[in-house]
Amino acid sequence: AACPPPARRVMVAARALLFWALVYSYCGLCACIAGLRLLWSIGRRPGETFRWVVRENPPACLNDPSLGTHCYVRIKDSGLRFHYVAAGERGKPLMLLLHGFPEFWYSWRHQLREFKSEYRVVALDLRGYGETDAPSHKENYKLDCLITDIKDILESLGYNKCVLIGHDWGGMIAWLVAVCYPEMVTKLIVVNFPHPSVFTEYILRHPSQLIKSGYYFFFQMPWFPEFMFTVNDFKVLKSLFTSQATGIGRKGCRLTAEDIEAYLYVFSQPGALTGPINHYRNIFSCLPLQHHEVVMPTLLLWGERDAFMEVEMAEITRIYVKNHFRLTILSEASHWLQQDQPDIVNKLIWTFLKEETTRK
Repeated sequence: AACPPPARRVMVAARALLFWALVYSYCGLCACIAGLRLLWSIGRRPGETFRWVVRENPPACLNDPSLGTHCYVRIKDSGLRFHYVAAGERGKPLMLLLHGFPEFWYSWRHQLREFKSEYRVVALDLRGYGETDAPSHKENYKLDCLITDIKDILESLGYNKCVLIGHDWGGMIAWLVAVCYPEMVTKLIVVNFPHPSVFTEYILRHPSQLIKSGYYFFFQMPWFPEFMFTVNDFKVLKSLFTSQATGIGRKGCRLTAEDIEAYLYVFSQPGALTGPINHYRNIFSCLPLQHHEVVMPTLLLWGERDAFMEVEMAEITRIYVKNHFRLTILSEASHWLQQDQPDIVNKLIWTFLKEETTRK
């Protein structure tokens, strides 16, 4: 039998209390772990712990003309100016690329070169990243704002639809854009991020994924996460892409020294980390998300050696796609899939795009 209204309200309040107790408890735990690591670093190398190289000039790879042209667009409603790199002729079908964390447009360099023959390829710096404007208040990074950004950018570029590709946090945004504005997405391609409903349900039921997503909780703290990234001249940032645990694997296309320097240049600029981390500081106010169906053809690509996302979520995502759905799991690939295995990823995307065009 259904609970009477007073009892139902008590149950809802109790669940909300437990949820936020979990969130803040785990925030505290993650902060304690980070604090211990900081103390360990100070004890071992006190002189290097707070060393931070000032990078005034961008590495040459960020201005490589083969990647495209640096452009800017200002959105009327929000007033924000967005930076993007575009390759391919104007007037061709639009392919819009949304990066993850801690990345920026450059993470799509292999795709900018590959797909410009048939598409107008646009690799965006999301709100708060790189040369895109970064509002100061965390409330400006709610999911509603991030979703609306993509719609407004699409319209400002003179398009009413696109092939939408997202990785990691950009994958989260891509899923939600596909749900909220299905008429704007002809084909959806997501790299290493499940449907948001799968993620929110899975993380609450699987402690192993909760642990892997610990940075979501750590990022709820003010200023301390940004500070931890700067320790030892951004050692955390470097290790995310290069370490054995989280970086690109043995058989992957490892980042060059210049690639690493590109990331260090962007994220070492004053205040450059606050905007990206603010994306995460709003996530718990939006959870749990309602179940939403995706109605366009969808390709989900997944690196099985992902250190942050369990592969089981990839298959569960199938139930939310009410159209052609293709899942490809690459056994030797990491979380940074489009950089790790660019040739294979590009081939899989081409196959999916041409297959769907033929079916139509």
